[in-house]
Amino acid sequence: MEEQKKRTTIVLFSGDYDKAMAAYIIANGAAAYDHEVTIFHTFWGLNALRKDEMVPMKKGFLEKMFGKMMPRGADRMGISKMNFAGMGPKMIKHVIKKHNAMTLPQLIEMAKEQDINLVACTMTMDLLGLQEKELLDDIQYAGVAAYLAEAEIGRVNLFI
Repeated sequence: MEEQKKRTTIVLFSGDYDKAMAAYIIANGAAAYDHEVTIFHTFWGLNALRKDEMVPMKKGFLEKMFGKMMPRGADRMGISKMNFAGMGPKMIKHVIKKHNAMTLPQLIEMAKEQDINLVACTMTMDLLGLQEKELLDDIQYAGVAAYLAEAEIGRVNLFI
């Protein structure tokens, strides 16, 4: 009997830096253990895939407002607890640097290098007014059906 490839799927719903870091640490660890890994970014988790720089786009009023309110890029995301008016992210990044740990942008780059499938939810992109040009290069775009197909054959399925 042929052994089936191990698969891990993660839904990244949160837009919090620390939760996104946890998702990417788990994903990179699973890939190192020879799992095929998919991270399905939806709602606020899409912020991890946003480019740091502003990309000029023609948008409606609500889409412009979402774009302004959401952090542009993984490094600008807040943390889930102890945000302290923006001091929390600075403190956690200082601790990360002090311990020579990888930052979220570095973990995302490592995920790409390990061929982890980074998927942006197209329905959520439509709702929030995000366009492909605003997101990182070399990612995939799919709806919930594609995620469910991956999750159905996955051994590990996480929602973060």
